[in-house]
Amino acid sequence: MSLTSILSAEAIENAVKDCQAPDSFSFKKFSQLCGLSSKTPQEIRDVFQILDEDNSGYIEESELKFFLQRFFPGARTLTEAETKSFISAADDNSDGRIGVDEFQAMVLS
Repeated sequence: MSLTSILSAEAIENAVKDCQAPDSFSFKKFSQLCGLSSKTPQEIRDVFQILDEDNSGYIEESELKFFLQRFFPGARTLTEAETKSFISAADDNSDGRIGVDEFQAMVLS
């Protein structure tokens, strides 16, 4: 399964272009622009599985840094500040990583 089987390639490209400048990434805006926030809970879980590169059941900081590249090859990496902000916004249990339920809650908020 690929992200483009769930989200439109054009919408993904537009969302990535919107946050090209360092420190301009907003997960809420990104998920709206790429169409993720309008997907079903199962589709959001499917996206999570694709982003969880090591299949650990969590998206860790090391995976989060390359978040945009998972959507669009050649996209920039997230800055350290963006990565930390992303984790703190989604990590409800403060374990330093994002689980599928935390990811889903963040997308749907």
